[in-house]
Amino acid sequence: MINRILSLIWKELLAVLRDRRSRISILLPPLIQLLIFTEAATLDVKNVPIGILNRDNGEQGFELTQRFHGTPFFNRIVYLKGVEEIGPFIDNQKGVMVVSIDEQFSRNLDHNQSTAIQVILDGRKSNTAQILSGYTISIIEQFNKDYAFKAGLKPPNTQIFPRFWYNPNLLYYWYNIPSLVATLSMLACLVVTTQAIARERELGTFDQLLVSPLTPFEILMGKALPGVLIGMLEGAFLLAMGIWGFQVPFTGSLALFFLSQFIFVTAISGVGLFISSLSATQQQAMLGTFVFMLPSVLLAGFATPIENMPSWLQPFTYIIPLRYMLVISKGIFLKAMPADIVFHNIWPMILIALFTLASAGFFFRKRLQ
Repeated sequence: MINRILSLIWKELLAVLRDRRSRISILLPPLIQLLIFTEAATLDVKNVPIGILNRDNGEQGFELTQRFHGTPFFNRIVYLKGVEEIGPFIDNQKGVMVVSIDEQFSRNLDHNQSTAIQVILDGRKSNTAQILSGYTISIIEQFNKDYAFKAGLKPPNTQIFPRFWYNPNLLYYWYNIPSLVATLSMLACLVVTTQAIARERELGTFDQLLVSPLTPFEILMGKALPGVLIGMLEGAFLLAMGIWGFQVPFTGSLALFFLSQFIFVTAISGVGLFISSLSATQQQAMLGTFVFMLPSVLLAGFATPIENMPSWLQPFTYIIPLRYMLVISKGIFLKAMPADIVFHNIWPMILIALFTLASAGFFFRKRLQ
């Protein structure tokens, strides 16, 4: 039995590697997506144009405006001449934020009086606006501390010294790449397994496969394991790219990572065979891949935290293998996740793998009847 399964696995690998389209779809898109998502799909806010309306002619107003020039977050600062220019500046999306300093700013500070600064943000870009608001508050707070020290005033009693664990420099690609290792290896596994049975039907070789000495169980194993193997190799390649190419620290156990990766792609191969067993052509199978892929990425917590989703939607995330693999990948990459927490996320993937493979086998045998 083992020899027959190995022969079928070798046949599947040759079918994938000899097909130019299959080679390109497995190798090129994950690499391009890794580069694009790492560099472009980031929530970091940098090089943003803003406007400053400084109606104060004093020293303090000038110094505060210079603080914005000294940060890497703003690439272009437009000085507005009057209040009437704020509306068109925001409405026409020439900038995301306007800082308005009134004419009494320096005078109030020199007389130890409280003063206000107006910050107007474009709410259409809600995420960028929130981050820019945080940057602006930090700049103004630092200005207040420096001014109090220079004026000999009593500094505030409470000071905050933030410390960011696991990602001290808040580099977004440190979060992105561990997630992409899991997501793109899932895509590679799906591309192979969803085509496995559909290809045989489309090429007319499915009947020849049925009259061979192979049992339905052996056919399923021979179709599933190539996807598992390619998913593991894809994951290993992306892991190496993340560690040596992008310098993302890998602090955990490599053995635990590959064990989790094996169980994960096994569960995904069951999904792929399930889709393939229901598809009559490779085009239908590819469409089924994208129908499964998009909800999985959205519901697994890759784009948005699961806690932010509606309460009625959150239970559906428990049946998505990517949800657990994202936790494991980020945990092993960045914070040396201990084995007990890893296994806490592995056993749901084992149950999903058993269910998906059994479902694929059931529908495969049903189509034989």
